[in-house]
Amino acid sequence: MKFLEIIDLPLAGAKLIEFARFTDHRGYFSEVFQKEDFTNLFQDQGLPRTEFVQVNESCSKANVLRGLHFQYDPPLGKMVRILYGRAVDMALDVRLGSPTFGQMIFIDMPFEPNADRTRWIWIPPGLAHGNFYLEESAIEYFCTAFYNPNGEVGISPLASDLDLKLCPAQLKKVYLELIKGEHIISDRDRQGITLADWRLDPRAKQVQ
Repeated sequence: MKFLEIIDLPLAGAKLIEFARFTDHRGYFSEVFQKEDFTNLFQDQGLPRTEFVQVNESCSKANVLRGLHFQYDPPLGKMVRILYGRAVDMALDVRLGSPTFGQMIFIDMPFEPNADRTRWIWIPPGLAHGNFYLEESAIEYFCTAFYNPNGEVGISPLASDLDLKLCPAQLKKVYLELIKGEHIISDRDRQGITLADWRLDPRAKQVQ
């Protein structure tokens, strides 16, 4: 596959991976994953060698809010892309020793069928992940570990102690309006813990 640009995101280890589409009057063709190419890319970027063992797909209605989930046992990284619609990806640093602990980033993910490039978002272990949706959308994500419900933690995206200073102003405005107004969220996500809870949780020492 043809990588075009690798962009470091403000949380250490997170990346935007832009790659080519080949477009013509019919539409486009894109090679979205090639194992050897990604192995070499991660090596070139100084990232740990990674094997993807599971692929998930999620469809959400407009105004859905999901997250913020992370798995510490075994540590799980995700590589996320949009299939259609418009999502905003959220990542939260839950690593106690990190200088950006407690800080969030938002990454806009519109589906653009006429564009000559598209992107993966790499969410490494140690970051909690979620999304909110501006229209009906579907995303796909590759996982570096099998799901273990006993090794997962959820921080509520409604928690009042999330630090949004790294988030783009316009997306921050949309997010704050969404959580204060009409939104769709599971009881599980609504009842997730706060950052303050996580800081005191004995499991936090296992996340690096």
